[in-house]
Amino acid sequence: MNVAVRNTAAKPDVAALKAQAAKLRGKIIEMSHKAQAAHLASSLSCADAMTAAYWHVLNIDPANPTDPLRDRFILSKGHAAAALFATLAMKGYFPIEELDTYCQDGGRLAEHPPANLLPGVEAATGSLGHGLPLGCGMALAGRIKGESYRVFALLSDGENNEGSVWEAAMFAAAQKLENVCVIVDYNKWQATARSNETLMLAPLRDKWAAFGWDAHEIDGHDVGALAEAMQNIPNGSGKPVALIAHTVKGKGVSFMEDDNNWHYRAPTAEEVVKSFKELGLS
Repeated sequence: MNVAVRNTAAKPDVAALKAQAAKLRGKIIEMSHKAQAAHLASSLSCADAMTAAYWHVLNIDPANPTDPLRDRFILSKGHAAAALFATLAMKGYFPIEELDTYCQDGGRLAEHPPANLLPGVEAATGSLGHGLPLGCGMALAGRIKGESYRVFALLSDGENNEGSVWEAAMFAAAQKLENVCVIVDYNKWQATARSNETLMLAPLRDKWAAFGWDAHEIDGHDVGALAEAMQNIPNGSGKPVALIAHTVKGKGVSFMEDDNNWHYRAPTAEEVVKSFKELGLS
């Protein structure tokens, strides 16, 4: 069996991860302003999970993005593409200058992640409910081939409205895909309403547990706790793992936090400056 080399550090460098998360948020805000693109708040709420994954957990090599033993990270909530593109550029998958082409005609950085176009993008997502099924297929393929890579799928809370998510959840439990980890970005909003007013997700951890997953609630902005939880996949339970990450939409910028107007708004130049001050980047 091929065995991937993993990060087995006992403790993440929390200070460094927090600093990186702030830089990531700053780059996302810059991109939204330049492109006048939507989904800024949705990208900010998952920035800590992205930071924990890419700067501590994942067995990846930007110089070899198709390494068959690499861990897979799928941004199933594809509307947060800015967070993924900024992460990949900052990790060296492609030049960081290319972020200036986000949402521009003829560029590679579309408003949702494209398939087979950018190194490091594992799947085209954005039509919600597709990422986890794809990830389960990847995990099963790895088992068949004797490869021990892990698959992480970041879902939005509204995405849990999709039946394909629960079909995949049942499949993963039945196949005991213990190398699969779901992180639900539970920011309590979807498009135009509160998540639990649209469909009753709560109690969300209990639902995932009932579907056969080792499910845990976690502070989605505690980058150290996220890093430790994801680092330990598989965790010995023999089950796929679900992390219900409680987050705040627009996290990191006080005038954006929990304000759903920022699902569609883009910041002005003045708001970018104000945001950078709050993030400690100016």
